[in-house]
Amino acid sequence: MSLLNPALSRLAACACLGLSMALVGSYVALSKPLAAAFPVLLLAWLRFGIAAIAMLPWLRKPAGEPPMASSVRRLVFLESFLGNFLFSICMVYGVSMTSAVSAGVVMAAIPAAVAVASWALLRERIGPRVWAAVACAVSGIGLLGLSAPAHRPSEAAQTHAVLGHLLLFGAVLCEAAYAVIGKKLTGTLGPKRISALINLWGLVLATPFGLYLAASFDFGAVSPSSWMLLVFYALAASVWTVWLWMTGLKSIPAAQAGVFTVLLPVSAALVGVMALGETMGLLQILALAFALVGVALATMPGRRDINAL
Repeated sequence: MSLLNPALSRLAACACLGLSMALVGSYVALSKPLAAAFPVLLLAWLRFGIAAIAMLPWLRKPAGEPPMASSVRRLVFLESFLGNFLFSICMVYGVSMTSAVSAGVVMAAIPAAVAVASWALLRERIGPRVWAAVACAVSGIGLLGLSAPAHRPSEAAQTHAVLGHLLLFGAVLCEAAYAVIGKKLTGTLGPKRISALINLWGLVLATPFGLYLAASFDFGAVSPSSWMLLVFYALAASVWTVWLWMTGLKSIPAAQAGVFTVLLPVSAALVGVMALGETMGLLQILALAFALVGVALATMPGRRDINAL
């Protein structure tokens, strides 16, 4: 029994990490129908508002937490502005202009982008394997530009798709900044409090746009299914994925946990094909394959990491 319990604990931790990344991919894909039901900035405001209500208990300052210095407050704001506010806008606009499959491929560049940002800003050393992951991510995104749609698009539609891919890549850069800033914040604040504070800042940033758009928006025209999807999106993006990820990290080393990010592009593509009726051509499948190889190269632990476990 003493051998069984650690095995079950590790299995549960792996399940938490995998489910967290699968949820991320799912809400990235499902933001496409939400962007069709709500204006993007109104959607962001509603998402932050729902999550703020859900995370009210997380805002309470723990007894042992020191007062926040001004530098920490600035980092919290930047974490929210880049990783919450701008990320949401770039991601939702990008998915609305392209497809969930494309979003999965582009968002798979996140681990490589985080590694490069850590190298550039935190002076962390990265090896040849990570540079190979960057090359795979770039190749996957490049193949998306070459993939032919089902029908010949107009020049305007082609420009629309290119802009969508650029916005998705902007979301990748925002997420990389989010990860780098988060590394600094976790030394001072707990993960739940960080999540609640940056979500609250996201609500503050989105409120002027949300109120302006809400004044002329016909909420009665929104279907019950869209409201249910909105609640899922808000809770998955701001609450569930964070809790699942942090729970898994209690038992799984960070070097191994990164492997589970492979489920993000896979789940985004699967939701796009199975739930949204999208199709995948040969070049798109090849692009996804490059993306998955890139994720594996960027996140799988090397010999030094394995020996340290």
